[in-house]
Amino acid sequence: MNSPNLAKIVLALAMLGVAGFFFFRFLREGAQSEKAFFFDLSAQKLFTAPRTAVPPIKGTDDAQEDAVRAVVISASGDARDKSSWKVAYLEKYSAELKKQMEAAQVSGSSPQMGRALAQGHRFVKRLSDAQWFSMNTAEGERIVTEWTQSAQNGVTPVVCTP
Repeated sequence: MNSPNLAKIVLALAMLGVAGFFFFRFLREGAQSEKAFFFDLSAQKLFTAPRTAVPPIKGTDDAQEDAVRAVVISASGDARDKSSWKVAYLEKYSAELKKQMEAAQVSGSSPQMGRALAQGHRFVKRLSDAQWFSMNTAEGERIVTEWTQSAQNGVTPVVCTP
């Protein structure tokens, strides 16, 4: 085999190896994003469920729909550092928005409620809060953004996925 053909084969194999690496990485990351964190309010327990689940959902300890989406962050800036994970805030939807979201998932269409109106039907709170706040209020907005400013040693926290 002459040198130009050998170089082409080696280059093709190297490119195939790089493509395989990125494909494997894509598959692995894609599998992680199919789950989301949820928090069972009665059991006070963090768990994972399908990302498409519309909160509140059934919790871990009974049939009651008392589990809400949990946004988990790593204060160290490294999502793999599980010791630095903490719940930044919890989120749930009104019964009306939940019904529309679930119907839209089944039909493949968009919910009837527009995005702006839906913000008033999404509620957030910190773990320590007793009260839920609508996303379209100043306090709701503060809750979903405050974790980004709680930098530790100049490190910006990152959102974690299961």
